[in-house]
Amino acid sequence: MSQFKSEQEAAESGVYIRKIQSFVKREGRLTTGQAKSIEQNWPTMGLKHSAGLQNFAEVFGRHAPLVLEIGFGMGKSLVEMALNEVDKDFVGIEVHRPGVGTCLSEAAEHNVHNLRVYEHDAVEVFADCVADNTLARVQLFFPDPWHKKRHHKRRIIQPDFVQKLRNKLAIGGVFHMATDWENYAEHMLVVMSDADGFKNQSDSNDYVPRPEQRPLTKFEQRGHRLGHGVWDLMFERIS
Repeated sequence: MSQFKSEQEAAESGVYIRKIQSFVKREGRLTTGQAKSIEQNWPTMGLKHSAGLQNFAEVFGRHAPLVLEIGFGMGKSLVEMALNEVDKDFVGIEVHRPGVGTCLSEAAEHNVHNLRVYEHDAVEVFADCVADNTLARVQLFFPDPWHKKRHHKRRIIQPDFVQKLRNKLAIGGVFHMATDWENYAEHMLVVMSDADGFKNQSDSNDYVPRPEQRPLTKFEQRGHRLGHGVWDLMFERIS
């Protein structure tokens, strides 16, 4: 793409640039329960990327702080947060259909009303569906670490994506990350510390203790069993 300044410019010239994705879509088997949950609950809790830019006040029927989570897995912790923070509205993004089904089932079981989900690539949802300056919090918990050095370019935390995310946060909004891979934590810290418009909320200018708002997830428990630490980073948009 060296002769083009952007993917858009390349596309206008008739050249397709293959995008580097931060995930591998491991579909797995969709259980009967997950399929039934999607069928029953998608009309009320599902959002489509194809619908384009969303007015989330209209989606939820109220004006409330908006929290968006990238890659919610099976959705248990996301549902728990929605239950614990009823004054906020939550939007989850996940590419894996079984996880979407389980999340919808969990939300329906607990009668959660302040949660909506996308089954789509988070980068595209950010670009096409979320207005600038609207998010109170963005969450990225235990993303794929792509631990082999040759795969580091696939990590979602990259300077370009961070600036796109910054535009979606309101001033004062927070980007909260967590990982159980120390090397990825270090990578996140370097990228975020160099990013314009953000301030680290850590008193020591590195990591923060797990805040009460983030439930203890199965990934974190797995990390403890494997002897891994867990690192939380919280950066506030200041400009």
